[in-house]
Amino acid sequence: MGRVKVNLTLEADVAESARTLGLNMSRLAEAAIVEATRLERNRLWRAENKAAINAYAEEVAAEGLPLAPFRSF
Repeated sequence: MGRVKVNLTLEADVAESARTLGLNMSRLAEAAIVEATRLERNRLWRAENKAAINAYAEEVAAEGLPLAPFRSF
């Protein structure tokens, strides 16, 4: 997939500091958006699957891990 242009508004001092340091603001913004997207997807997945996660945790607490008798460590 190719790159796409977007408009981004920053505080003037932030942009000037980045330019002074020779930082690639597009790449930094992209990396921050990728990370924020990953975190939000994970948060949504956990929220959507909360009931199943809690049910499994309760099962493990009550009965132990399913394959625990076969562990060699």
